[in-house]
Amino acid sequence: MSKTLIRGAKVLGGEPLDVLIDGETVEAVGTDLDAEGAEVVEAGGKVLLPGLVDLHTHLREPGREDSETVLTGTRAAASGGYTAVFAMANTFPVADTAGVVEQVWRLGQEHGYCDVQPIGAVTVGLEGRKLAELGAMHESAAGVTVFSDDGKCVDDAVIMRRALEYVKAFGGVVAQHAQEPRLTEGAQMNEGVVSAELGLGGWPAVAEESIIARDVLLAEHVGSRVHICHLSTAGSVEIVRWAKSRGIDVTAEVTPHHLLLTDELVRSYNPVYKVNPPLRTERDVLALREALADGTIDIVATDHAPHPHEDKDCEWAAAAMGMVGLETALSVVQETMVDTGLLDWAGVADRMSAAPARIGRAAGHGRPVSAGEPANLTLVDTAYRGPVDPAGFASRSRNTPYEGRELPGRVTHTWLRGKATLIDGKLA
Repeated sequence: MSKTLIRGAKVLGGEPLDVLIDGETVEAVGTDLDAEGAEVVEAGGKVLLPGLVDLHTHLREPGREDSETVLTGTRAAASGGYTAVFAMANTFPVADTAGVVEQVWRLGQEHGYCDVQPIGAVTVGLEGRKLAELGAMHESAAGVTVFSDDGKCVDDAVIMRRALEYVKAFGGVVAQHAQEPRLTEGAQMNEGVVSAELGLGGWPAVAEESIIARDVLLAEHVGSRVHICHLSTAGSVEIVRWAKSRGIDVTAEVTPHHLLLTDELVRSYNPVYKVNPPLRTERDVLALREALADGTIDIVATDHAPHPHEDKDCEWAAAAMGMVGLETALSVVQETMVDTGLLDWAGVADRMSAAPARIGRAAGHGRPVSAGEPANLTLVDTAYRGPVDPAGFASRSRNTPYEGRELPGRVTHTWLRGKATLIDGKLA
């Protein structure tokens, strides 16, 4: 088994230490470790974190391989410092059976750039009418624990209750895309001053908040776990904070783009800024940052949503919703949370690794950087600052809202169970 010595890394942003990897595990963490027989990586004060875990990724395979595949998506993940991703169910066919989730899981195993944990659909065909094979997907080789109709809301309260009751039996969680469909018919962007000035259909905050309020009460009634996908409004923060104060088992995620970008960007009519849920106001952005810092929002999840060029290079109304995010997530979090003093690197490790691994039951991920733990690690050059160039992305798609924008931080190395998947910024 090979050995790697990471010399002089700031573990979770602390004092420089040496980290020795032997095979698939961390053998030792300390100073002046023996490097005999080991490949040496000179960290030079870079920050070492546990491998990142994304609870919300769209890999598109099967069915939309023109946007992304499991191979290209996991390569993008490794480039961004991720060692595990949870793949959403809105594929073609939908991942609503044991057969489809096993296909996605096996593709992840074959490619090896990061672990892929499929998310199962809550309802058959994402149609919201009939529960999918939740038990069969959990019992399959993929061992599904997270279920979501992401892209669509489970808007029927009875179906949502039944799903919460069903997954409770095996400790699963329902991840809700909170969007009341009747309140967002024809919506194109956040409802507010900018939508009124541009004449675009408004997407009211209450469409998100009303579903979250209903679902936390359902989770309390049933005694089950509910997870809120891509929370985006200040009002949603207050509802989740209230629910947690009551002891309701709710967790929530925020995307990097909702931590940084606002609806003012839609004035450009550039469809790269069209996303679901929509970019909100500066007030919402600041509330989301504070909630992530104080733990009301548990995790950062990318909602990596790749689209081919033709689905974005068109008029606003016809454009697909979504942005790629795996390769820029950590940089955005550094800019919005670390460089602003809201989180330290230990906090980042919790929000982007430990907590998502815990919510999704990703065994072996989100573990401390200490002896005896799996060597799932990422090394970050936090002093770097440069423009985002999507031409260099590993993802098959290029629909990033950050093209040309200067962002801090660059992932230089990623290790999956001791095996380097990214070396000096290049895929292994």
